[in-house]
This record gives sequence, C-alpha cells and structure tokens, in this order.
Amino acid sequence: MSTKVADHVLHRLSEWGVEQVFGYPGDGINGLLAAWGRAEDRPRFVQSRHEEMSAFEAVGYAKFGGGLGVCVATSGPGAIHLLNGLYDAKLDHVPVLAIVGQTHRTAMGGSYQQEVDLHTLFKDVASDFVETVTVPEQLPNVLDRAIRTAYARRAPTAVIIPGDVQELDYTPPTHEFKMVPSSLDRSAWTAIPSQESLERAAEILNSGDKVAVLVGQGAAGARQEVERIAELLGAGVAKALLGKDALSDELPYVTGAIGLLGTRSSYELMRDCDTLLTIGSSFPYAQFLPDFGKARAVQIDIDPHMVGMRYPYEVNLVGDAKATLERLIPMIDGEPRGREWYDTVCANVARWRELMGRRAELSADPINPEYVARALDPLLPDNAIVTSDSGSTANWYARHLTMRPGMRSSLSGTLATMGCAVPYAIGAKFAHPDRPAIALVGDGAMQMNGLAELITAAKYRDRWEDPRLVVAVWNNRDLNQVTWEMRAMGGAPAFLPSQELPDVQYAAFARSLGLTGIRVEKPQDVEAAWRAGLEADGPAVLEFLTDPAVPPIPPHATWEQMEATAASILKGDADRLSMVRQGFKAKVQEFLPGHDRPDHDRKK
Repeated sequence: MSTKVADHVLHRLSEWGVEQVFGYPGDGINGLLAAWGRAEDRPRFVQSRHEEMSAFEAVGYAKFGGGLGVCVATSGPGAIHLLNGLYDAKLDHVPVLAIVGQTHRTAMGGSYQQEVDLHTLFKDVASDFVETVTVPEQLPNVLDRAIRTAYARRAPTAVIIPGDVQELDYTPPTHEFKMVPSSLDRSAWTAIPSQESLERAAEILNSGDKVAVLVGQGAAGARQEVERIAELLGAGVAKALLGKDALSDELPYVTGAIGLLGTRSSYELMRDCDTLLTIGSSFPYAQFLPDFGKARAVQIDIDPHMVGMRYPYEVNLVGDAKATLERLIPMIDGEPRGREWYDTVCANVARWRELMGRRAELSADPINPEYVARALDPLLPDNAIVTSDSGSTANWYARHLTMRPGMRSSLSGTLATMGCAVPYAIGAKFAHPDRPAIALVGDGAMQMNGLAELITAAKYRDRWEDPRLVVAVWNNRDLNQVTWEMRAMGGAPAFLPSQELPDVQYAAFARSLGLTGIRVEKPQDVEAAWRAGLEADGPAVLEFLTDPAVPPIPPHATWEQMEATAASILKGDADRLSMVRQGFKAKVQEFLPGHDRPDHDRKK
C-alpha cells in the first residue's frame, strides 16, 4: 500500500517525538483519522469533548511537559473552536502546533459547506507560522518549520491540509529547482548577553541598598541561580503568577504573587525598593512596580521583543535566565549589606502569611472560600501539579498555596480566560501520568466547559499510572470576580441577570460518570474532603459551597477604598449587609498583630 500524505504527517510527528495529539474528529480530517487507524493510534489521539478543550489540553501538556503540544481539528467550525486555546498559548508563550483540515482544493473559493478562509482566521494567532499544504512535495518542510518555529518562538503555529491532499500519495521533495527539502534535527542553543551589558547590570545591582527581584515563568529553569543572586543582594523576590512555581514559597524572602491577586508583602517590596531586577517576566501592571524612575532597574529576558516595556530599565539583558545569571553572579560583589532591608522583607512576608491564616479562619455562610484553599495547602503532595482557572478562585490559588520544590502550577496568565483549569490538568496528566493533578475551578468555569471535560477524564483514567485528578469547584452561584470588579472599580452593585448562576450538582454529576463526587456544605468537612479526593483511586470532584460575600481584597486596598466599595454595595446589592460585614472582617485582620484562631468547629 502506498504512503499517503496523512500517513507521512503522523510518521513525521512521531519522528519529532510527539506522543499525544489532542483533537476532535470531523470530515475535514477524515484522511488523518484513517491514517491514525493504519498507524495503530501512534501518536496517540486524545479525544476531548470540544476543540477548544483540545487546544487547552495541548497548552497544558506543553506547559507541564516542557515539549510541544499538538492539537488537531476539522475545517470551518472545528478550526474556529481552536482559537481561544491557541490565543492562550500565544499570550503565555507556549509551543503548540495546530493541524487543521480544509475543504477539498476543488471546492475552495466556491462558498462550499464549512469553507472558511483559514489563513485569515489564523494569521494573527499563528502569526509566526501558518501555511497550507497544497501538494505533497511541501512536506515535510512545512511541518518541520511549523514545529521548529513553535519551539523557537514559543508560540502557536498552524498547518492547514485540505481533505483531498491528505489522501494523495506522498511524494518526497527532491533537490530540483523550487523544491525545499527538510531535516529533523533541532539542536539546543543558549542565548547570552554581551560582557559589556553584564558589567553595566552588575554595577547597578551592586549599588542597590534595597533590592527587589521579580521572577516570571522565564526563571523556572534557573531556580538555584535566582536563589543565589537574591541571597547575595539581600533581596526580596516577588513572583508573577506565571512564575508561581519558579521559586519555593518556603524561602523567607519570597514575598509571593504580585498584582491585584498578589500579596501585601509583594506590594510593599515594590513600593519601598531602590533597585529592581526582573527575570523572565513581562508582568503588565506597571502600577504594582516601583514608582516610575524611583528605582534603578535591570531586566533579563530571552525574547528581545519583550524587553524594556514595563519599566525604564537601564540595562536589558537578552539571554536565557540560567546562562545569564551564571555569568552575572560572579560580578555581584557580595559585600555585606545592612540586614535591615532583608529583615524587613522577611518580617513583611511572615506578617502577610499570618494575616492570610486569620482571614481563612473567619466564619462565612456557609464556607469561607479562602479556607478551602488554605486547607489544601499542607495536604498537597510534593509532586503535585496544580492548575487554576480565572476568576475569584485565582485569588485563593495565588495567595494561599505554598509552592515547594518539585511542585508545578500554572493558569492562563495573560489571556486570563475562563475554562482552562480542567483541560490544563488533563493535558498535564498525559505529560506526567505518574503525578497527581489538582484543578481549582469556579462554578462559572465549571459550567462553561469543565463538566463536559469530566467525561474526558473518565474516558482516559485507566491510561494514567497515578489516576488522581482532583477537580475542586467553588460553588457560590455567582460569577464572583466580575461581581467584585463591578463593585470595586465601577461603583455598581451586582447585576443579577448577568452574575447569578444556577446551582448545579457538580459532585452528583461526577458520580453519574463513575467518578468520586463529594459535596461539602460545612467548614468542618473541608479538610476531610480534600483528603478523600487525594486518596481516591481515580478522578474526583469536590464541590465546596462557598460564600460569595467574601471579598478578594487587593493587597493595597485602603480603608477609603473599602468604604467606597461598601457605599456602592449599599446602593442596591441583594446581599449587601453580608458583603460589608465580610469585607470589614477581612480588612480588620491587618490591624491585629496577635489573634487566637478559632476552631473550625466553631464556624457557622
């Protein structure tokens, strides 16, 4: 039997080391599906419930596996469905390849069924590389370039293959005129800055008395080097959310997340520092960085297109974080600095952690959402993979979970899209089938797509060496993050027709699929539920009934801002008195240096 184009595509993916392809079938990729049958499902086809979930699973696979994520979809509607997940990959700089079908060449341009101008559709999201294969001789070059570009640019790329082309006999390219042969090898490389720029950066850092370090996901491969330079500089280290697992939160000078979802200690670190070193982060919210021009600043980033945007950096070191720090560290003088700054940073961290503990212990109706995350923290396995959805859940993920060495975590950092946590976790399970995964999800995101993707988890549970995938749902019947943003930023009460959610039985739905499902209605049952989920012999859904009146207070919130929010609530929120009471209780904890924590059993 002759080799078809579709056969060659799958063979070439396998040669590149691709083991999983996340997708959903459709007649635009019938040729590929037939080839999968002939290839005995190699690379493995992982079927989601929706093409958007396939793209998210490919992103999760790439984020946690460190390699290429691959997704596949049919023409027209399937291709359109991929877009949100691909934009998530684009904005978070994740290598993902989308292989997409198209109507037959003979029908193109004829307003045929499901015909969409895919080049126009993908020209932004896959701006680094998008190409249509119209003859077999374009392969393997087009596929190879798409994969190399995805890796090199850390971006999504797209290859479009019309249905009739998939079924043509494969003819390899020759060395004739206007033929483009190709090769597989992708040798490792490391970018490093110039010696002169390193010396200028060292001068700035050595002159600082109050040094702050900000790390993002680009610092993940330089954990030891970041620790070393922070210790030499006597610095505090804040983390952008995409860099939450880049450094251990157990270090006393790590101040935690930065930004609206961040910590008070990170806010104070940036407010009071005189020198800033940013490593592998393009954190966009300049209002949380030092005041403009107040601090001397150095940036390290591997992407020359992403440097110098967020702050007036004096030196932009373009290079790999680990390789750059290895060259920079010997230039740090190591002269003993006064310990006052370091001690202040560590004291601020300790005070914030104590404050968060007190907030989590506050009573709520029925369960404090902060306590749900706080109770999970000490129970997390050392090799856990944690995903968080967007929304108020991301606040509790950012502030209450302590990352330890060996743990991994992520969320949709830049697009901040809803609906990513469950498919991220499924993708992570295929990347690391021997590790437990925990997805933290709001009820809005769970209703959006998480419920359907539980079916995918049930379908593939037997393929995972460690079958644990715990999906925790904060069920508060409210699109809570937007509700609080309306109050705090718009001065408007909640608009119930847009914000109120149906009360869905998430745990019961899980049980209907043969999964573990636990509904938690009382705070004293929270810890036991977490333990049961982490001890289950397969995927589990933990449904926590939480109080929507507990506010995700920003770390820099003042009494005046709290009063303004309270005033907007009193204009007409349905549960306004409860919200003011919960906000006051949370804020007042900042002014209690010592406080006996109540027992969980005393909560109402």
